Amino acid sequence: MNEIICPHCKKAFKVDEAGFADILNQVRNHEFEKELHARVEMLERDKENAVKLAEANVKNVLQADIAKRDAEIADLTARATARIKELTAEGELSATRLAAAKDAQLAELNAKLLSIESDQKLALTEAVTKVEKERDELANELRSKDTEKQLLETSLKATYEIELKSKDEMIAYYKDMKAKLSTKMVGETLEQHCENEFNKLRATAFQNAYFEKDNDARTGSKGDYIYRELDESGNEIISIMFEMKNEGDETATKKRNEDFLRELDKDRTEKECEYAVLVSLLESDSELYNTGIVDVSYKHDKMYVIRPQFFIPIITLLRNAALNSLKYKSELALVRSQNIDVTNFEDDLNDFRDSFGRNYRLASEKFKSAVDSIDKSIGQLQKTKDALLSSENNLRIANDKADELSVKKLTRNNPTMAAKFAELDSAADSEQIR
Repeated sequence: MNEIICPHCKKAFKVDEAGFADILNQVRNHEFEKELHARVEMLERDKENAVKLAEANVKNVLQADIAKRDAEIADLTARATARIKELTAEGELSATRLAAAKDAQLAELNAKLLSIESDQKLALTEAVTKVEKERDELANELRSKDTEKQLLETSLKATYEIELKSKDEMIAYYKDMKAKLSTKMVGETLEQHCENEFNKLRATAFQNAYFEKDNDARTGSKGDYIYRELDESGNEIISIMFEMKNEGDETATKKRNEDFLRELDKDRTEKECEYAVLVSLLESDSELYNTGIVDVSYKHDKMYVIRPQFFIPIITLLRNAALNSLKYKSELALVRSQNIDVTNFEDDLNDFRDSFGRNYRLASEKFKSAVDSIDKSIGQLQKTKDALLSSENNLRIANDKADELSVKKLTRNNPTMAAKFAELDSAADSEQIR
C-alpha cells in the first residue's frame, strides 16, 4: 500500500498498487498532454515568427530590388534624356532615327522592368514556398508527436499488462509454494524474509542496531526477534519485540492475529522492550490488516500488527519518532540519574541513621544490662559487706571473749585442771631455781 498526502487539506490516505498505478498513469498522461500542448504552442509561435521573419526578409529584399531597379530606371532615364539632349544639341537628326532609337531604348527599359517584376514574383513565390514547406514540416512533426504519444501509451499499457501478469504469476507461485510447505517451514520462511530485508539495509541505515533472534526461553516463552538501538551515551533509542506468524492455505484450523497478542505483550514485558510488532500473514482476507499498519495499543500498550511489506517502514517510523524524542529521553535520563543520586544519598543517610539508631539501641541495652549487672553486683557486694560486717562483729565478740578468758576461769569449778596447772607452775619454779 502507498500513502498519499492531499496538498490542500494535508490529509493522508492510502491506495493500493492498482490505484496508485492508475493515479501515476493519469499524472503522467496529464503532464505529457501539458508538455505536448506547450510544445505545440511553442512550435506555432516559432512558425508564426518564422513566417513573419520570412515575409519581412522577402519584403526587405523586394524593396531593395525595387529601389535598385528604380535607381537603374532613373539612371537609364537620365541617360536617355541626356542622350536626347546631346542628339538635339548636335543637330538635327533624322526623326525616324531618333524615334527608332527612343523606341528601342524604351523597349529595353520595358524589358528590364518586366525582368525586374518577374524576378520579384519569383523571389516572392520562393519565399512563400519556403514558408509553406516549413509549415508542412511542423505539421508532420506534430503528427509524429501524436504517433509517438500513441506508441508510448501503447508501450506503457503493454508494460503494465506484463507487470500485472508477472505479479499474478508470482502470486500464484507463492500460493502454490505455501500450499506445499508445512506450517513450521512457512513461519521460518517469513522470518527469513524479514531478516533478509533487514540485512539489506543493515550496513547503510542500521549500522548501530542490534537485530537478532530471541533465544532466551528462561521465562518459559520467547519472541522471534529483538531490535535494539542505543546512542553514543548508551541511552536506549528504541527497542522492539517482533513476532512472525504465518500458516499455509491448506491449514485446517485457522488462527487469528488476536490469539498471539497477549503472549507477545508478555514477551515484550519480560525482555524489557518498548514496542511490540506482530508481522503476520494470518487472516489474509481481512480488510483491517490489509490496509496497512494496524495500531492495537487499545488492547496492549505500544503494539502494532503489520503485513511483511511494512516490516522496514514500521522500524523506520518508530525509529524516527524515537530519534525525535531522544533529546527528551536524554534529559529524562539525566534527571533520573540526579534523582537516583539524591535517592541514594537519602538512602545512605537513612541507612546510617538506622544503623546508628540500631547501634545506639544495642549500646543502650548493653549499658542498661551492665548497669543492672552492676546494681546486682552492688547488691551482692552489699550483702557480702553486711556478712563481713556481721563476721567482724562476731570476731570482735569472740576476741572480747578470748580476752576475758583466763586460767582462773578455766580452772574454776574444775579441780583436775587446777591441779594440772599447779603442777606445771611448781615444775616451772623448780627449773628456774636450778
